[in-house]
Amino acid sequence: MLSMIGPFSIDTPFPAFDQMRDEFEVGPDQLQLVVTVYMLSFAAMSIFHGPLSDAVGRRPVIIGSVSVYVVASVGCALAPSLGWLLVGRAVQGLSAGGSTIVSRTVIRDVFEGPQAQRLMSRVAMIFGLAPAIAPIVGGALLQLGPWHLVFWFMGVLGLVLIAATLFVLPETHPPSARVPLRVGEILRGIGEVVRQPSFHRVAWAGTFVFGAQFLYIGGAAIFVVDVLGQGELDFWKLFVPMIGAMVAGSWVSGRTAGIIEPVQLVTVGFGIALVGAAVGVLVSLTSLGSELPWAVVGLAAVAFGNGLGYPIVQLMMLDLLPTRRGAVMSGATFVTLVFNAVVAVAVTPYVGGTALGFALTSFVFVVLGVVCWAWHRRALRRGIAPLTA
Repeated sequence: MLSMIGPFSIDTPFPAFDQMRDEFEVGPDQLQLVVTVYMLSFAAMSIFHGPLSDAVGRRPVIIGSVSVYVVASVGCALAPSLGWLLVGRAVQGLSAGGSTIVSRTVIRDVFEGPQAQRLMSRVAMIFGLAPAIAPIVGGALLQLGPWHLVFWFMGVLGLVLIAATLFVLPETHPPSARVPLRVGEILRGIGEVVRQPSFHRVAWAGTFVFGAQFLYIGGAAIFVVDVLGQGELDFWKLFVPMIGAMVAGSWVSGRTAGIIEPVQLVTVGFGIALVGAAVGVLVSLTSLGSELPWAVVGLAAVAFGNGLGYPIVQLMMLDLLPTRRGAVMSGATFVTLVFNAVVAVAVTPYVGGTALGFALTSFVFVVLGVVCWAWHRRALRRGIAPLTA
């Protein structure tokens, strides 16, 4: 549950965009800032959540960050203008990473090998479900009240997660394993991560392939409403098949832990994603490109392949620097979030007018991810990168 709060908060407000637009008297481009500001803020702070947890422990970072998230959610619910709403979303983004990032680090603190892969697969399933559930929950809340109710719900969710952390989650990073709580030490940990060539190859491979899927998540309001011609309650038609496929891929990844060699499984997953992205382009060239369910068939294959590889990619990065796992996960999250935020603000508005624009961009991202992964596999064969996970 802790891992889902970050992605859940991205697109829960999507169904409320029409109400926000009417109340604040703004256009679609300005409303897109509700997503972009959150993601940029998430990325800016994500680089510090992990190193802080390396220094003070996992639980304090999770509890503190979620507490701030609750306050920010209340601020969003009470916002009298778009400007104040964006301030609240910025604080939400700054705080949401504490639970999302550190919860994945906890798994590797306690488990290793196939067991770690199985548990990370479960996290990936929950992580994947969050974007699918979020707009459905947001749409359902709008049937009970105005858009403010969406953010009140986020605040209540945060309180539930704080209680769960206090009463259920033990501390997995003992004082003996912690690094000193000093600014210089935190920056040194980040520097160690940045200097790892393997980190960049694996992080960018995962970022590009997930970005091919996130293009549709971040641009859901455009793709569902403008391209497919659906309404505010129809976001599930995009998210259910896409996220369902990712969850299925993560489930397969967990079931094959200890049976199929991890590196090979990532290769298979990324290969499936590449085929799916190509199918998406071909379908979008026909009259079926903006018709359901055909418009999401290729995307579902991309999501399935991403689900296969995601848990293993996370573990491979965590094993690069065992004493700096928090910093590694922060670095990986930072790379992914900055990339997705840039795509949301600088790419989606320009390519999102047609199904073909979405599909071609998604295909390019998968190709880039496959190239990075092939580069890393070559490094593994030459013995210049650690074989982990």
